[in-house]
Amino acid sequence: MVEQERIYHELDEKDLEAVHVYHANKQGEIDAYVRVFEEGEHLVFGRVVTAQSARRQGLGGQLIREILQLCAEKWPGKEIEIESQVQVAALYEKYGFKSVGQPFIFESTPHITMIYKQ
Repeated sequence: MVEQERIYHELDEKDLEAVHVYHANKQGEIDAYVRVFEEGEHLVFGRVVTAQSARRQGLGGQLIREILQLCAEKWPGKEIEIESQVQVAALYEKYGFKSVGQPFIFESTPHITMIYKQ
């Protein structure tokens, strides 16, 4: 996430238990990625990233649909809670996520908590 001046450690403890969802282009390179995992009583997904060269091609929506299908199959009925960047919250709303609470700043970027009920 160098573009947003965020450097994540290569792996953390959540990566070991997460389900990793990604899209590969025709050359076999990963151009979109997200991880999904359980956190307490709900599900979380994060570290959503799309390569600059792959943006505006519908990959974000495709990933969200895949996440929702995965969650319905693996964790039926479990609520999903995410911390979305405010600038992309409308995309999640298209898929049924609802904003809760007030926006907050996380790592210098406005975020909002969003909930999806299966």
